[in-house]
Amino acid sequence: MKGSATALDLNLPPYRDPRYVERKLEVERRADGSIVLRNPHPLRPVPSNLIEPIRKWAVEAPDRVWLGRRKPAKEGFGEWDILTYAQANAKVNAIAQALLDRGLDQSTPVMILSGNSIEHALMTYGAILAGVPAAPVSPSYSTMSSDFEKLRYVFDLVEPKLIFMQEAAPFERALKALPLDGVEIVTVDGSLGTPFSALTETSPGNAVEESYASLSFDMVAKYLFTSGSTGMPKAVITTQRMMCVNSVMPRSVTVEEEGDEPPVLLNWLPWNHCFGGNAILNNLLVSGGTLYIDGGRPVPGGFAETVQNLREIAPTAYSNVPAAYTMLVDELEADEALAKNFFSRLRTLAYGGAALSQDLYDRIQKVAIKAAGERIAFSSGYGATETAPTICNVHWPTERMGLLGLPLPGVELKLAPVGQKMEVRVRGDCITPGYHKNPEKTAEAYDEEGFYRLGDGARFLDPERPEEGLVFDGRVAEDFKLSTGTWVSAGKLRVDVVASSNGVLSDALVAGLDRSYIGLLGFPNIPACRNIAGDASLAVEDLVRHPAVLERLAEGLRAHNKGNPGSSTRVVRALLMTEPPSVDAGELTDKGYINQSVALGRRAALVEKLYAEPPGNDVVVA
Repeated sequence: MKGSATALDLNLPPYRDPRYVERKLEVERRADGSIVLRNPHPLRPVPSNLIEPIRKWAVEAPDRVWLGRRKPAKEGFGEWDILTYAQANAKVNAIAQALLDRGLDQSTPVMILSGNSIEHALMTYGAILAGVPAAPVSPSYSTMSSDFEKLRYVFDLVEPKLIFMQEAAPFERALKALPLDGVEIVTVDGSLGTPFSALTETSPGNAVEESYASLSFDMVAKYLFTSGSTGMPKAVITTQRMMCVNSVMPRSVTVEEEGDEPPVLLNWLPWNHCFGGNAILNNLLVSGGTLYIDGGRPVPGGFAETVQNLREIAPTAYSNVPAAYTMLVDELEADEALAKNFFSRLRTLAYGGAALSQDLYDRIQKVAIKAAGERIAFSSGYGATETAPTICNVHWPTERMGLLGLPLPGVELKLAPVGQKMEVRVRGDCITPGYHKNPEKTAEAYDEEGFYRLGDGARFLDPERPEEGLVFDGRVAEDFKLSTGTWVSAGKLRVDVVASSNGVLSDALVAGLDRSYIGLLGFPNIPACRNIAGDASLAVEDLVRHPAVLERLAEGLRAHNKGNPGSSTRVVRALLMTEPPSVDAGELTDKGYINQSVALGRRAALVEKLYAEPPGNDVVVA
C-alpha cells in the first residue's frame, strides 16, 4: 500500500526516496472489541549481543568513525575528537577487563551520571561486555535538583559499585548526598577517584573473551529509569534481547542494498533516555554508522553549536524535537549554503516529544524544495522505555503530521477497549520483563495475555482504512469530565493545541475538571516567543505578557476552536506560565511527558487565576 497522493502532492516535487518497503498491515478484530495489529514483514537478522556489531565493524571498517564530539574550546567551537570502530573495540575490551578485575557482575551495576560523550559510550559498552548492567541517570537528578531525592532513590535501587562522570565538579553536591562507602568513582578528567584512562589502559586477557562468550539474550544490559504517576523513577530492566531485537525493527521496514552509504547522524538526545541511548545509539551501531554527538540544544544561546555542526556535517537522517525544528528552519531560510549542505544527502527527517505543526512542516519542505529540488519524508515513532523503545513508526511518505504510525515487524499491537478509549498494549521480544525490585508494578504492567499496557489511547486516522495509521488519543488515565458531564480527552487535546499554537507553546496543562469549559496553562516556547516579540533579551516574565505573543497564541487557539467547536475540544482561556515543569516535584516524567494531575495540583493557584472573573490582562480569551 503506497502513500496516497493528494491534490497538493500533484503540484509539488516528489519526495526523495526514503527507501521504505511496501506498507503492510494484518488486522485481527476480536469478539471482545479488541483489535490486534501485526506487520508481516520479516525481521532483519538480529545480532547475538550488543558487542557483536562493534567487533564486526572493527574488522570490516576499522577506520570508519563511530563517534565524534567537539573538544572544549575557550572561544568558538573546538575541533572534532573522533573514535573509530577499531579504537572503540580496543577500549571496550580494556574497560571490560578492568571491570572484571574489580569483580563486577550482573548484581553490581555501573551508574553513569554525566551526559552524552565518547567516554560515556565506551563505559556503557565496556560494562555490557563484562556482563555488568549500565545505569545511566538523568543529569538533572544531580545538577538541577535541590534535594537529590530521586538520585538517592535510584542509587539505593540499583546499588552501584562504580559511578562514572565526565568531570566531578558539576556533581560535587550530589555526591555528598550519597552513601559512597565501597563505591568507586571514575572521572574522565581525573579530578576525583580513579581516572578513566586507568580503565582504558588495562590490558585485556582471556577473561574478556570468556565474558563475551557468556553473553546471553536474557542478561540485563541496562537499567533505564522512568517516572510513573507517582513521580518516582522505576528501573526498567533492559535486556540484551530487547535492545538487539529493537535495533533491527526500524531497519526491517527499509530497503537496504549492497554498497549503501552507512548512516551519518548528528544528534543530542540524552542517552539516559531510551530514545537517545537505544533508538539512536544502538541502532546506529548495528548499522555500522557514524554519530556526531551534538553539543547544541534547542534553547536560547544553545542552538548556535547545532547550526555550526550542520554547516560541517551532512546527515543522512535527522531527528529532533519540534522546538528545535522551529529554530532550525529560521536558520535554513536565512542561509542558502547551510540549507544545501543539510539537505544534500538527507533521506528522512523525524520528530518526537510533541506533534509537528503543519505550518512548520510546510516551511521545512519549502526550504528542501529550494535547496534540493525534492521534499523529504517526515517520520515519527512511538514507544516507551519499557518497549526498548520503538514499536510503531511512520514508514511511508505523508503530509499528515502527528501520526503514531503502524506497528513494526517483531511485535503484536493490541488496541483494547478501556472506558471510552482503545488502550495501546504490545507484546514481543523488545518488551521489558519488568521493573527491578518492584514486583507489584511489574504485575500491574501486563494484561492477562502478557501484553504490556502503555496507558495511551490510540485510534485509526481512518477507521475504514487502518493502513493510514494510528493517532494518539490521550492518556487513558487523564480524561476528565466538565461540570456538564462531558468527557474531555486531555492528552489528545494537549497535543492538538500545542501543535496549533503557532509555536508559542512547548507543552501545556489542560484544566477544566468540574468547570464549565476548558482552560489551558501553557509552558511557553521561549526562543519562539522571543522571535515573535522581536526582542531576544526579554525576560520570561515579560514574554508571557507580551501583546504580540498573546495575540499569536490567541490566533492559534481560534484556529483550533474553529475546527473543534465542541465543548470537549474548544479551549476558552489560556494562561502562559513562567515556571518550567519541575523534576523534583514530579511534574515531568523521565520520558519528558508532563504529569498532568501532579502539575495541575501543584499549580492550583494558577488554575484559579485562569478561571477568575473578570479575567486578567495576561489571560488569553479565545
